Amino acid sequence: MTHYGSKELAASFRTVRMNTLETARDIPADQYDYTPTDICRSVGKLLTHIALGYRFQYQIHAVEKLSTFVGFDFLATFAAIGAEEAKSRTPSEVIELLETEGEVFGTFLDGLSDDFLSEMIAFPPEFSQPPKSRLEMLLGVKEHEMHHRGQLMVYQRMLGIVPHLTRQREARAAERA
Repeated sequence: MTHYGSKELAASFRTVRMNTLETARDIPADQYDYTPTDICRSVGKLLTHIALGYRFQYQIHAVEKLSTFVGFDFLATFAAIGAEEAKSRTPSEVIELLETEGEVFGTFLDGLSDDFLSEMIAFPPEFSQPPKSRLEMLLGVKEHEMHHRGQLMVYQRMLGIVPHLTRQREARAAERA
């Protein structure tokens, strides 16, 4: 069986964040206010959401080291993250936030023990959900970022920008031709 531990988790998260940063740098600063519809986040707000998206899991696993969600104040935690997301930032500040917050989380992930990653977190009975391992929950941060980066790639296409991953794939295909 292949082992997937903290080093692999940290490396995969850093790869995802590197691609998000490349996407953020590809979008011109004057397009950070772009939003495809009134109900969508702007480019800048979506990137800020991505930058801070790890904080819920970080609060649970790094700060409080919870073993159960029974009694956990979800509303207060999400309100604090939402208040931070709502702050006005320039495009360069958003990119810096992606870099610094990504390194905070990557460093945290890099230092976790296998025992810690295998611990189970219990949900309150009203959630009707079985316990989850810390590893499963921490992997969700990467999945969440990839979901939103997919949205950003659609935004890029709407702005006439070919996403960097597409450009790279096309370059590899051209080399083989």
